[in-house]
Amino acid sequence: MQTEEAKDKRTELPTGLAMHTGTETWFRHWVGSMLFTEGVHFLAEQANAFWLIDNVAWGRMNGRVSREAFVAWKLRVNADKSAELIADDGNGVELLRQHVPWTDFPLEEITLYLTDNVLLLPSEY
Repeated sequence: MQTEEAKDKRTELPTGLAMHTGTETWFRHWVGSMLFTEGVHFLAEQANAFWLIDNVAWGRMNGRVSREAFVAWKLRVNADKSAELIADDGNGVELLRQHVPWTDFPLEEITLYLTDNVLLLPSEY
C-alpha cells in the first residue's frame, strides 16, 4: 500500500524537475571528477536518491561507458521495487546494465544524461 507521502512525491516530483532548465551551480561528486547540476541535486534530495548519482559515478568508470562522450542513464523501477539502471550511448546501444535489488524511488522511470563528466536532467541539456 502506498503512503500519502509516496503519492505526493509521484505527482510533485515531475513538476519540480520540469522547473530545472539550466544550472548556475555544479556539485562535485566525491568519486573523481564528475559534476552534477542543481536539477540532479534536487532529484536526489527529493527522492532520497543520492545512491543513483553514486551508481552513475561508479558506472561511468566502466570501459565501454568511459569511452563515450554522451551517455543516457535510464532507471526503470519494477513492480516488485527492484530496478534496472541502464546506460546507453544515446542511440539505443546498451553499454552497461546494473540491477538494483530494492529501491523506494518514487517514479517508475527517469533518464539522466552524462556528458563531459556532468550529470544532468534532460531538461537541463
